[in-house]
Amino acid sequence: MTTALITGSTAGIGAAFARRLAADGHNLVLVARDTKRLAEQATELHDRHGIEAEVLTADLATDHGIEAVATRLGDRKNPVDLLVNNAGFGNKGRYLDVSMADELKMLKVHCEAVLRLTSAATEAMRERGRGGVVNVASVAAFVPRGTYGASKAWVVQFTQGAAKDLAGSGVRLMALCPGFVRTEFHQRAGMGTDNIPKWMWLDADKLVAAALADLARGKSLSIPDPRYKALMGVVKVTPRALLGGITSKTGRKYGPQ
Repeated sequence: MTTALITGSTAGIGAAFARRLAADGHNLVLVARDTKRLAEQATELHDRHGIEAEVLTADLATDHGIEAVATRLGDRKNPVDLLVNNAGFGNKGRYLDVSMADELKMLKVHCEAVLRLTSAATEAMRERGRGGVVNVASVAAFVPRGTYGASKAWVVQFTQGAAKDLAGSGVRLMALCPGFVRTEFHQRAGMGTDNIPKWMWLDADKLVAAALADLARGKSLSIPDPRYKALMGVVKVTPRALLGGITSKTGRKYGPQ
């Protein structure tokens, strides 16, 4: 049986990955900050699917938390075959309204942790000649909109570049770029969602199924829904100056900063 490690596993997209991978027979390493929720999740997935679910409490906004997960990913005796870097959050407020401490915390989780954990995982995977990494980004990566979008743009560029460098090694890397997903994300950031059109919402379980299918096809970028693929097609041909004005207005209305 293969093993998957998922950060931010107790809610949202991370929990959907855990459910799907457990149902497919993968053992799991579940990573989040809340030990109680992790233990409950591990017990439920073990009882339902008969898989082994290891719990690792870690805060990826700290060096200690990142190092703990990196050490687990580098364990050659208990290898991790799939890494899902899902942990992340949004800050409420426009640029300069958000404290520098919160901005740096976001970069720590979205960029530094992703870099260090991907590197720890892929080094071990390359030695074995197999493995996969899914780095959860966002469609916000493709529009000029604040620190959140900038951090996710970094995730996309890093992942696709690393995928090219590791081509032929047996290690696959993919950036996953969802749109709005019904999770705890907005609630935790204190953002209202009543003004977001219903058609923009995605189901986490369907999203994960599409993402895993794209990973199996060898894609380095996954936008797992026709609606958002169409929107990103429009974004590509829209002048940047015009796009900046549109995304600034819609970002204040709908999304994280």
